[in-house]
Amino acid sequence: MPKYVLDRRRFLRRSGQAVLAVSAAGRVMFFDPDRSWAITLEVFDERIARTLLAMTRTLYPHPSLGDEYYAVVVEALDAEAKKDGATATLLAEGVAKLDQALAVPFTELSEGTRTEVLESMEGDPFFQKVRGAVVFHFYNNKLVWRHFGYEGSSFEYGGYIRRGFQDLGWLPDPPPEVSPPPYLG
Repeated sequence: MPKYVLDRRRFLRRSGQAVLAVSAAGRVMFFDPDRSWAITLEVFDERIARTLLAMTRTLYPHPSLGDEYYAVVVEALDAEAKKDGATATLLAEGVAKLDQALAVPFTELSEGTRTEVLESMEGDPFFQKVRGAVVFHFYNNKLVWRHFGYEGSSFEYGGYIRRGFQDLGWLPDPPPEVSPPPYLG
């Protein structure tokens, strides 16, 4: 069999070697077996990562977006926890609070019950930390922008009058009398 052919046995062996290499480096690989995405975590274990992923999805639910968009937030929080021990402690203790709120792991709760648990924690620094991370890392992701139809900043292109003002394809064209005069400058 030629070397460039990747049969099932060779694929499984190489995949196992990759997982062992990552594990040996002291990192946890968090992935979704049903989809083709993975993130590497250096501080969080899989339980913390899955709980934070469920929390981010509950805070800002967008059913048409997959978990891979929310996983970016978990990865960013892990990187921050690696740099700052206080952040790592805050997040680990916050996940423990989520799991202890109803004596059931947060990830096993229904969506409505998750929302109730999070509403009871709104003033908690842990809640605020994760909420802020979602707002920054999730909504600052250009792939998420594309999903919502946001083209990004127009300042560097002369603003929305010259770029993007008439790009709304999902609205009917306005009558000419309500449109501004053409820009001549």
